[in-house]
Amino acid sequence: MEKLAAKPIKDSAVDDHTYKVFPNDLNSYGTAFGGMIMAICDRTALVVAERHSKKTCVTASVDSMHFLRPAGQGDILLFSAAINRAWTTSMEIGVKVVAEHYETGEKRHILSAYFTFIALDDNKEPTAVPPVSPKTPLEKRRFEEANDRRERRKKEAEERKLKRENFSI
Repeated sequence: MEKLAAKPIKDSAVDDHTYKVFPNDLNSYGTAFGGMIMAICDRTALVVAERHSKKTCVTASVDSMHFLRPAGQGDILLFSAAINRAWTTSMEIGVKVVAEHYETGEKRHILSAYFTFIALDDNKEPTAVPPVSPKTPLEKRRFEEANDRRERRKKEAEERKLKRENFSI
């Protein structure tokens, strides 16, 4: 695959995409429906992946999605996402969601997750993506940690494959 020039993380990042929680966004407990938040996270991460790669991208995996606190009716959700690292055809995008109370302005970190996207060419085949050029200490730390998560994902995928091969009814 062709060698592409490295790109700064800030060029594709999304900062504080907002979403207001209305009554139709609530679950049976009166808190924001997790599936709705997950869908917005996926779309926000997709924007980052496609900005970075300049290609159509698809979600390959989601890991470490942890709901830390609930959000409620009237809260303003702030979605931030940035690319952590790019490999040959895949990219890891970190997403953070903060809930802001509309009256008090109090902010609560409610969710974090890591999305892996694959860039596709016009034939729907994986295609090369530019590497990432981390600049700040935080970007450099996330860049290194992304590789650790990738190795863990690959190991877990191999373990699942072995379990499927050894499974019989």
